[in-house]
Amino acid sequence: MITAAASSAAIPTLSRNFTCIDLSDFDNRRDEIVADLMQASTGDGFFYVINHGIPIEDIRSMFQASVDFFALPDDIKSKYPMDISRNAGWEKLAQIRPSTGVADLKESAQFSFHGIEDLWPTEQDAPDFRTRSETFMIQCHEVSVKLLTCLALGLGFQEDFFTRCHDITQPDILNTLRCLHYHDITGQTFPDCYWRAGAHTDFDTLTLLFQRPGENGLEVCPGREASTEFGHGDKWAPVSPKEGEIVCNLGDMIMRWSDDKFKSNFHRVRAPRVGEYQGPRYSIAYFNQANRSAIIQGRDRYTEPITAGEFLLRAVERNYNALKELKESQIKQEDKA
Repeated sequence: MITAAASSAAIPTLSRNFTCIDLSDFDNRRDEIVADLMQASTGDGFFYVINHGIPIEDIRSMFQASVDFFALPDDIKSKYPMDISRNAGWEKLAQIRPSTGVADLKESAQFSFHGIEDLWPTEQDAPDFRTRSETFMIQCHEVSVKLLTCLALGLGFQEDFFTRCHDITQPDILNTLRCLHYHDITGQTFPDCYWRAGAHTDFDTLTLLFQRPGENGLEVCPGREASTEFGHGDKWAPVSPKEGEIVCNLGDMIMRWSDDKFKSNFHRVRAPRVGEYQGPRYSIAYFNQANRSAIIQGRDRYTEPITAGEFLLRAVERNYNALKELKESQIKQEDKA
C-alpha cells in the first residue's frame, strides 16, 4: 500500500471494468440495485449509472450553458468570484492539491441551492444559465435520492437515513453543482507534476459526474482503506462512460458513516499528451454533501459524533497540512540540490 498521495504520478494505469447500476423500474428492482451498489461501493467506490431519468437532451443543454458561460471574458466571470464561506462562485487556476503542490489546469463555477443570489450570473451576462442550472440540480437531486436510499438500505439503516441528512429545502444544505472547464492545451507538454486535476478524494457523500464523449482523462486508483488517511492502491484505471451515463463516486463523508466499508478512492484528471486529444474538456459535477448540522457517526470505528460542518473543516485542515508538508519537502530537496 502506498500511503503518500504525492507519489501517485509514478503509478501505472491499467484498464478496469466498473459496475453499471441500472435504475430502471426502480421500485420493483430495488433489492437488486442495493446488491449491485454494495458490490461497487465496497470495492472501487466508482460506478456508472444508466436509465437514471435525466434526458440526454437536458445533459447536452446543461453542457452548452456551461460552455457559453466559460466563453465569457474573465472580467465578466470575475463579477461572481468564489466565496469560500459559501462554497460558490467562479475561480480559475486556483485549486491546489496536496498530491501535486501546483494549481489544477482548469476554471470552475460552483452553485448551491440557498444564499448565493449575488453569485448567480445575471440573465444579461449569461442568458438562461441560472434557469438551466437550477433545473439540472433538481434532476441530479432526484437521481441522488434513489442512490442514497439504496446505500442506506445496504448499510442496514432506515431507507431515509441519508436523504434526511441531505435535505435541499433546508438553508444549511451543502449540495452544489460545479461546472468545470479544462483549458485547451493543444501542442503543449507539461512536467509530470502537472495535472488537469491532481489526485484527490471528494469530501462529500456522493458525487454525480457528467462528461462529454471524447473528453476523457478521469482516472481512479482503488485501494484506500481509511477515510482519515491519504493512502491509495498501486494501479490507476481510466473512467470512460458512454454519453448519457453518469459516473458516480463515493466521498469521505459516507466512508466515515460506513466505518470505512464504503470506499472513497483517489481520482485525478490526467493532462493529455501530444498526439492525444488536447482540446478543451468540460465536465459537470453534482456534489451531495450532508446538511451542515447533520451528524456523521459510524457504528463501530468512528463513534465520535461530529457535524458535517465540522467534518469539512477537519478535511480542509488535513489537506492544508499535507500541502504544507509537501512544500516543505520540496524546499528541502531544492536546498540539497
